[in-house]
Amino acid sequence: MPVGTRGSVKGLTPAQLADVGSEIILANTYHLALRPGAEVVRDLGGLHTFNGWSGPILTDSGGFQVFSLATLNAIDDEGVSFQSHIDGAKMRLDPAASIGIQEKLGADIIMAFDECPALPAERATLERAVERTIRWAKACRDVKTRDDQALFGIVQGGLNTDMRLRCLDALVELDLPGYAIGGLSVGEDPREMAACLDAVAHRMPANKPRYLMGVGRPIDIVRAVAAGVDMFDCVMPTRNGRNSFAFTEAGVLRLRNAKYKLDESPLDPACDCYCCRTFSRGYLRHLFLADEMLGPIMVSLHNISHYHRLIRRIRAAIASGTMAALKAEMESRETAGPERPQEEV
Repeated sequence: MPVGTRGSVKGLTPAQLADVGSEIILANTYHLALRPGAEVVRDLGGLHTFNGWSGPILTDSGGFQVFSLATLNAIDDEGVSFQSHIDGAKMRLDPAASIGIQEKLGADIIMAFDECPALPAERATLERAVERTIRWAKACRDVKTRDDQALFGIVQGGLNTDMRLRCLDALVELDLPGYAIGGLSVGEDPREMAACLDAVAHRMPANKPRYLMGVGRPIDIVRAVAAGVDMFDCVMPTRNGRNSFAFTEAGVLRLRNAKYKLDESPLDPACDCYCCRTFSRGYLRHLFLADEMLGPIMVSLHNISHYHRLIRRIRAAIASGTMAALKAEMESRETAGPERPQEEV
């Protein structure tokens, strides 16, 4: 799912997203609640009318952003009091508030309010987060009023398998339409994340969507699918695209590099997106060096197209029984690839 944090996938139109294969996008509850406000979105017809995207939309609960961006004043068993990172306004977010905002926004899939502890975390911190996450998920289910929105629960527990499974078992008892794994890709070693997924993902209900939140390196997606995950979102394709990093079958290109100055080839000969059909690496490099907005737009579009091709390749590998071979290929490329993506920009 391409990420449209404030209701827009940066630099790209809904038509462009659909053209490269996007079927569902993500928007952010916390940011939209601060600006323009959930009531404004509701009064302008809900997210689909507001941003012109006719396909499904998923909104997160706002919990991750509260814990990572806002100035926390207090957290208790009922919710979180905090100050906006925009203007310092005092706010309160709890299960009822999170669901109320998401119902006003009108997304198709909404997320239960959860506590996402930073890693590494002491066991006592993880235990409190798990207990609150379970309690808040039940509260979200009970307060929800719209029957046209699917509520997903979020499994927390850090890198502790026992706590992850305890959280999962409690959430499964709520019989929600889908389940997510949160609190990963927050600085831990990718091998630790992979081990956690191997232990947890296959235990999630097989007849409901399994969603890994905020994970987006191609190798991590392949590993997660092999573990049993279905859905992903991440800002990496567009964030890296805005900063001149292009994902290709041969590795990641850093387009500001001088070696691309006279390069007439497309970003990726295997790609048929508009960017690759139209522009050379040399021209795209020029756009970034000249601070022309077309460069970030085109590389973001290409990167999303690259991710959709990867997902199609994964689906084909599952159907043909060659998923293990694809994973091994990606693992070897991760070790020996000429250029690796930056994690954060």
